[in-house]
Amino acid sequence: MTSLANLLVIFGATGDLAKRLLLPSLFGLERDGLLPTGLRILCTSRSQFSNANYHQEVADSLRSAPFFQAENDSAVRRLLDRLEYQTADLSDEGSLATLIEAIKDRREGDVLLHLSTAPNWYEPVCSALGRYGLDDPGIRIMLEKPIGRDLNDSVRINDAVGSVFAEHQIFRVDHYLGKDGVQNLLALRFGNALFEPVWNARHIDHVQLTVAETVGAGGRADYYDQYGALRDMVQNHMLQLLAMTAMEPPAQFNPTAVRNEKSKVLQSLRPISGPSLLSNSVAGQYGAGIIDGQPVPGYRDELGYDSSIETYVALRVHIDNWRWSGVPFYLRTGKRMPSRLTEILIQFREVPHSIFPAAQARMQPNRLVIRLQPEEHISLSLMNKTPGLDRNGLKLSQVALDLDLRDAFEDRHRRVSYERLYLDAIEGNGTLFVRRDEVEGAWRWVDEIIAGWREQELEPRRYAAGSWGPSSAVALTERNGHSWREETEDTP
Repeated sequence: MTSLANLLVIFGATGDLAKRLLLPSLFGLERDGLLPTGLRILCTSRSQFSNANYHQEVADSLRSAPFFQAENDSAVRRLLDRLEYQTADLSDEGSLATLIEAIKDRREGDVLLHLSTAPNWYEPVCSALGRYGLDDPGIRIMLEKPIGRDLNDSVRINDAVGSVFAEHQIFRVDHYLGKDGVQNLLALRFGNALFEPVWNARHIDHVQLTVAETVGAGGRADYYDQYGALRDMVQNHMLQLLAMTAMEPPAQFNPTAVRNEKSKVLQSLRPISGPSLLSNSVAGQYGAGIIDGQPVPGYRDELGYDSSIETYVALRVHIDNWRWSGVPFYLRTGKRMPSRLTEILIQFREVPHSIFPAAQARMQPNRLVIRLQPEEHISLSLMNKTPGLDRNGLKLSQVALDLDLRDAFEDRHRRVSYERLYLDAIEGNGTLFVRRDEVEGAWRWVDEIIAGWREQELEPRRYAAGSWGPSSAVALTERNGHSWREETEDTP
């Protein structure tokens, strides 16, 4: 039986992720009384801070955040009472040993270690934890994505971490899985008798997954240029969304059952390689353009040198199993898109026969749009009689049944994804974390696409910032009789 962790250790506690998401998430949990009584938090990085100075940095950051209100100040003080800082240089054996001894001294039960660092530190830190005896069953470890840069790198990291910790002790983070909208996808599918009977190739024509960002590479350009959109977004976030959209119903909502079904989807992905590569994949890179009425530079201008890394990817994907045979899944993600958007479109097939005269009723197939961000929204488009006497035959129009989750749950506070992920990891619940076979299955599939691009010396197509990507992405869908959904369709 897993016990609550009563010590949380955050490595990389002065980094961008900690400032933007981790510490605000812990503040939100503290404000609402959700952190376990007695939980202590040890923050560490190589930055030279005294405990008092780090407290001041955290307090100033939280108090200047948009979500902060004056009445929240007591929650800031309570969080600081839990929090301690210790400088540690992970590249220095002595410094690392001193940190591990500090963790042991503060330990009173289970410990959650969060490596909010670059992946190249996972192996040396875990090896040191093993050498200095902090590897018992009461230790849990959170690892941020990406787990490696390719399959071989991922296997090496997973082997190193796995030589110290058992799989159930390892919590690989994909923060998308902590979003309410992503979890609601499971509730929509498996909590309603309406959808699951038609969630298959007999009734669904195709599926579209879009993750669009308005931001460019910006300050992350040097990092991003090592990964690109396929590694940075498709390998983790998008394939996790795909797996949750396409998976079979798990027997139970628990870590093993849910992750087993996701893994089966990833194992069933048809390779995109050889002759199918050009017709099923598009890579793009943004040039200068206009976002929200303001001119923005191109990727190479931000980077300061020429690059052939992709900032946009569109794919036509097939899942070779009984449920989805013949149904294309279209995936697209990119930077410098016209709007920030994450959504899933389920396009149903047309009715087999229309009883309405074509001149009076232009039939449209039903479609379900599940928007995850910027705001959660679900829209189901249906054919409906157009009001009127219709003396010459019924007229039909497409209307949408809309569920705006902001209105439906206006009295409920919207949670940051790391609030849920931290609570689950503290409690030892791995359902919303990624298992090793999922990570490596995704890398195996993505690596084949990257190798194909390299072998055929394919350069990313240019597209203007503020557009929906290169024209070849439009051809990707239209040559198969489909079209990308415009964001203004169906949803307000």
